[in-house]
Amino acid sequence: MNSYDVMVIGAGAVGSAVARELSRYQLKTAVLEKELDVAAGNSGRNSGVVHAGFTYKVGSLKAECAVEGNREFDKVAEELDVPFRRTGKLVVGFTEQDMKNILKYKAIGEQNGVQGLEIIDKERMKEIDPSAGGEFAMYSPMSGILDPIQYNIALAENACENGVEFLFGEKVVSIERKDGIYKIDTECQNGINRPEPHHYETRWVINCAGMYASEISEMLGFPYYPVKGFKGEYFVLDKKAGQKLSVPVYPAPNEKGGFATHATITIDGNVLIGPDSYVTDDREDYGVTKEHLDGLVVDGSKMFDQIKREYYIRNFAGIRWKRYDPETGEILDFLLESDDDHPGAVNLVGIESPGLTSALPLARRAVKRLLEKENAAPNPNFNPRRKGIRRFSEMNHEEQKKAVEENPDYGEIICRCESVTRAEILQAIHNPLGVHTVTGIKNRTRATMGRCQGGYCETRITGLIEKELGIPETDVRYSKANSYMFTGKVR
Repeated sequence: MNSYDVMVIGAGAVGSAVARELSRYQLKTAVLEKELDVAAGNSGRNSGVVHAGFTYKVGSLKAECAVEGNREFDKVAEELDVPFRRTGKLVVGFTEQDMKNILKYKAIGEQNGVQGLEIIDKERMKEIDPSAGGEFAMYSPMSGILDPIQYNIALAENACENGVEFLFGEKVVSIERKDGIYKIDTECQNGINRPEPHHYETRWVINCAGMYASEISEMLGFPYYPVKGFKGEYFVLDKKAGQKLSVPVYPAPNEKGGFATHATITIDGNVLIGPDSYVTDDREDYGVTKEHLDGLVVDGSKMFDQIKREYYIRNFAGIRWKRYDPETGEILDFLLESDDDHPGAVNLVGIESPGLTSALPLARRAVKRLLEKENAAPNPNFNPRRKGIRRFSEMNHEEQKKAVEENPDYGEIICRCESVTRAEILQAIHNPLGVHTVTGIKNRTRATMGRCQGGYCETRITGLIEKELGIPETDVRYSKANSYMFTGKVR
């Protein structure tokens, strides 16, 4: 039986942030994740925006954590070596009603403590971004952009380097508390390295299971909280489009604070058009449809005037699982709870947008609940800093020359579109978390993310995975447990 002080369920942004906060203390901690990598759910399927906090109800946990997380993000990004840019955001309007809605949420933002919000005219808008649509706008200088997957990876790697164990391919199927100890049974989703099932014991459980948080909540003895999936589809545009957009451009929020399709520059220079929003009952329905993609073009063109077919690279979808009141339909606040009726458990449910911005503030609050009951000594060796993979494409000529001299693997380009070298691929294969999927390599290096979407480099990456790990080609997987790249010998 594997015994721990704390088990975190879920390795999305919030679960990985909780793991990092726990690693500040001398606690034997592990994270259970049913997928083969972090950021496999909505933490890796979103717009990559650090929100300022102007659409969330005054006094809510969402508002409190969004503003707190936003203000600290420059420091956090520097500690974790993740790219972040405080671009600002334009929230644009066309009609008198749009102006009323913008003014409403400007006032809410100011009550929440959001700094620097201002109403600007079209002339000022064009100075900020000539390609933005709208007749007027609210400018939010505190808003910014990041790579959400890189951030999730960085949180997890930093936690791992500080002593937290990550257990991938472990789907929680039952939790029972007996004699002050939680007994957790998992179904092994890995399929290669370990037999199933697995059994764990722990004194504490922190539920960060994202879309499955209500199911884990019920296993822990808390209520099953009703959640509703709001699915959104996206177009990804080429970096040529990104040269013509400098800030995220959002339409005026509706009466409930929601946004329709927006245009967002990514930290790597692409443009995301989306998401739209419609309800789904399928927890992992990530397919896209022509109907919705066509709608993105129509609505997105109002925000950004450079949506052209020649820029289309790919598309994807994400789902925000919101906690709601089934009687009124009202979308509810983040839920973070612990009580004496459920000793040794901290429960987080309905953590959707702005979950990325709020991840570390939520983590601190969750760990504080544990520390109120647990006398945990600080970890004297805790290091808040993590160093990511240095990208060849971001070096100047002299830096590239020096990198090749020090490590000849920097001289071999594996991914032409994104200028990713053999050295970067090898570092990704030997990542601290032990993730070995093709998508895992992609998320750590950007290989296969360019114009050809892996047409040139994907076979080279799979070959390096085989060679470095000493595994047969039939064991290489794309992303999920059963997503095998090959069924037999290939040339």
